[in-house]
Amino acid sequence: MYSESDLDAAVSAGAISPAAAAALRAHVAAQRHAPAVDEEHFRLLTGFNDIFVAVALALLLAAIAQIGVSITPAMGGIGVAGAAWLLAEYFTRRRRMALPSILLLVTFVGGAVSAPVGALATIQPDLSDQVNAAILSVCGLVGVGAAWLHWRRFMVPITVAAGTLALTGAVVAVAFSIWPQLGDMALPLVLAAGIATFALAMRWDMSDRTRTTRASDVAFWLHLAAAPLIAHPMFHLLGVFEGPVGPGIAAVVLALYLGFAVVALAVDRRALLVSSLAYVLFALYQLLRSAGAVELGAAFTGLVIGSALLTLSAFWQPMRRRVLAMIGHDMAMRLPPATA
Repeated sequence: MYSESDLDAAVSAGAISPAAAAALRAHVAAQRHAPAVDEEHFRLLTGFNDIFVAVALALLLAAIAQIGVSITPAMGGIGVAGAAWLLAEYFTRRRRMALPSILLLVTFVGGAVSAPVGALATIQPDLSDQVNAAILSVCGLVGVGAAWLHWRRFMVPITVAAGTLALTGAVVAVAFSIWPQLGDMALPLVLAAGIATFALAMRWDMSDRTRTTRASDVAFWLHLAAAPLIAHPMFHLLGVFEGPVGPGIAAVVLALYLGFAVVALAVDRRALLVSSLAYVLFALYQLLRSAGAVELGAAFTGLVIGSALLTLSAFWQPMRRRVLAMIGHDMAMRLPPATA
């Protein structure tokens, strides 16, 4: 399986012509009765060998971490980060393997973040919550720097999302270090970070409306990171999981999900719908139980939501055309095109 980034790289290397790449995309779109831009391509596996290598890497890196921690807590993170970088030189830069590249990026950033945590825990294990929050903010910035270095060298699409999440963690930790009494205000802060991440994802998306370059893959992972940062705080602030869900809360939850569907249709990304699905399922299930459908509440919930999502998937493009018509021509021209 080849991603859009692979096709773009092949064109850049002269392996195939731009016309041939465009013809291939058109052929695949015609076979699937959907435009290539609508498929949200991203590469997770290039073959079963990806899984084989990923398992071997996980075992190796876990062993390095355990050996390093036995020497000193900081050595575990340093060893993992160093090994992940060296392994990426082969499996990412030369072999371009998808799943191992993602694993190596995550372990490199994670090792870079955990190393200073381990060092400080060894020097002074008993610190106040405020000081710990300040330390975590610094570690988050270390994660941002590690992601930036990794991106400059290997340009794995998920790297930008990893760096953005590290920056989000750093900002939240700084807020707690300055205002220890922040408490419940953390949720609006996370929501604001999610909206900012979504805006960054849209910036990458709008730079590649036809989704034929690496920018589209970067945007995919950013949308995937933004979705839970937006959905979870909103539904938690509504108290969906904190008690019985009445008709009023259920109506708000469904209205929010409908709003997410409109946004998803407009930007042609489904991450928001998937991320908030658990809350909608729970709210509708609780509502059906309170209405008397105790035994079949879960079945009815699955029937309603599953049917709605399948209908949305089947009629995605016609619905997109309606949404794009509603938001105006200027904005629609900055978003992925819909088929006629």
